[in-house]
Amino acid sequence: MIFKKAIPRRTFIRGAGVTLALPLVDAMMPALAAAEKPVKRFSIVYVPNGRIMERWTPAIEGTDFELPLLLEPFTPFRSRLLVVTGLTLNVAKARPGEEVGVHERPCGAYLTGVHPKWTDGADIQNGISLDQIVAKEFGKRTQLASLEISLDSAGILGACEKGWSCAYVNTLCWRSPTTPIPMENNPRRVFERLFGDIGSTDSAERRATQRRNASILDSLREATGDLIRGLGPSDRAKISEYLDSIRDVERRIQIAEQESSRDLPSLIRPSGVPATFQEHAKLMFDLQVLAFQADLTRMITFMIGREKTDRPYPEIGIPDAHHPLTHHAGDPQKIERVVRIEALQARMFAYYLEKLQSTPDGDGSLLDHMIINYGSGISEGNGHSVVNLPLVLVGGPNYFKGGRHIRYPKEPPISNLQLTLLDKLGIPVENFGDSTGKLDLLSV
Repeated sequence: MIFKKAIPRRTFIRGAGVTLALPLVDAMMPALAAAEKPVKRFSIVYVPNGRIMERWTPAIEGTDFELPLLLEPFTPFRSRLLVVTGLTLNVAKARPGEEVGVHERPCGAYLTGVHPKWTDGADIQNGISLDQIVAKEFGKRTQLASLEISLDSAGILGACEKGWSCAYVNTLCWRSPTTPIPMENNPRRVFERLFGDIGSTDSAERRATQRRNASILDSLREATGDLIRGLGPSDRAKISEYLDSIRDVERRIQIAEQESSRDLPSLIRPSGVPATFQEHAKLMFDLQVLAFQADLTRMITFMIGREKTDRPYPEIGIPDAHHPLTHHAGDPQKIERVVRIEALQARMFAYYLEKLQSTPDGDGSLLDHMIINYGSGISEGNGHSVVNLPLVLVGGPNYFKGGRHIRYPKEPPISNLQLTLLDKLGIPVENFGDSTGKLDLLSV
């Protein structure tokens, strides 16, 4: 069947306080007929406090390796998985006199390749982060240049080591060497940044708008009906599924707000932040999928937890704080608890991958058209090592050949990988951070 309706790729529907971008549908294809390549996207997912490397690292290189316990959740995506070992974060190593900063340095250097300045004052100094280099280019074509989100609140400022600014652990992203970008952990604020168009930051006005509309979609019914009238069944189904996903995320945020206002004072947990790690992580991953699906941004950085995070995990029977457990000193019981935490984080990442793989995008899925970097700036948390970092890449077949474990000899800097990824994303630069050259084992 041929339907008369053709709509441009950057199509928005508007209602009271709402601007909603649409996902790619078949009716947009005539406008994209001249496009040779699909949209490129980059996602960074950071996990804190290192990993238990014996449960993370495959025993052999190449394609015939078995996935160890902490990579088992990625089994359905094995053909897209590139396990990378042997990389180091040399610039995060202590300099003479820096006896502290074992979490601040790796967190600050992970995406910059720069040794952060040791200071607890306003004179912070770092580098421009990888994500912001990507955002500068990708942001030319999207509503948001980038999105920076986390699960930990940045409001806790007293947990940093003596002499080190908390700016280095509260974010991974730096717009300039002196400008860290805050990470947003409240799903409601992320949701409004993606879909809100109230035109005011006044909280009372926002609450009034929310009361008028049980859902942001309520104000879009007429506009949505006008838009999809005349579209084909496939396009109508895609838009319907997209709107259903938005409504589901919004409903879960509303439930979290009701529970948080009833159970805990706002000073402890901001309104809209779910009580459990799993529900919070799923909400934030779902918001990322929606942002990519609607092409609102093509660059997202997600901090599962900041370095030195003390989050407990009572939902899996671990009331202990995460960071102290990683200082296990070889205690088998503590190690097993850490492994259970890290396995849960891996399952949440697998949830994200499944959502990306099941979300159509052009001639494939979102997962087909992006690179995802999952890892940490510390390898083994007990000793705060920055050698042999835990890192996996997941992505579409046009970026690299998956199903492999690559071990790099001679401890090259992780900046070499990041330099290579910039090239894969179509943003070639001569150098990045402390890079010494591109890696040569990522070709298709």
